[in-house]
Amino acid sequence: MKSDTMNRTEDEKRNGYERKDRYDTDKVARIADHYKSILIDLGEDPSREGLLKTPERVAKALQFLTQGYDMNPGKILQSAMFKEEYSQMVVVKDIEVFSMCEHHMLPFLGKAHIAYIPNGYIVGLSKLPRVVDAYSRRLQVQERLTNEIRDCIQNTLNPIGVAVVIECKHLCMAMRGVQKQNSVTTTSAFTGVFIDNEKTRAEFLQLITGNLV
Repeated sequence: MKSDTMNRTEDEKRNGYERKDRYDTDKVARIADHYKSILIDLGEDPSREGLLKTPERVAKALQFLTQGYDMNPGKILQSAMFKEEYSQMVVVKDIEVFSMCEHHMLPFLGKAHIAYIPNGYIVGLSKLPRVVDAYSRRLQVQERLTNEIRDCIQNTLNPIGVAVVIECKHLCMAMRGVQKQNSVTTTSAFTGVFIDNEKTRAEFLQLITGNLV
């Protein structure tokens, strides 16, 4: 694989993610060729000034938007796991989500809220948003995205329970189709005590909807 930036560092390999400004130049060229043909099929002139570099820009943008395929979410969590006797809820809310609908390849965006109750191990707080990025920077559906985040945290940390709620606007619904610009899709996924204990689940939902800061 050729790269237009320096090779990824050993730290990046160990932590499961890479720099965001790295592109596979061979892949850029192949995707750009396809987009040049698409522009022609749309009735445009890819040689005019405004579109001259558009195929290359789109190719790089798509690599950026799908960089999650090159990330290892489990390793991201494992890189910052710490033994800690803390058994109360840990909540990270309002995590920005940017993803691409796999049906129309249009963006959907919003926020994710994550909670877990440790079972001997906690994780560095920044790793939870990184896991969100690793799964959302792919061609996705929101339902699967929610489950993948939940399962990764559960399988890696083995906590007492995990809760994930995602709220997003889908441009495939806003720009085309039914053209409903104000609709929001909410998905949720739970494990352990968040399923078994209604009070715990209610506490999580209250924490993510309240303004504590």
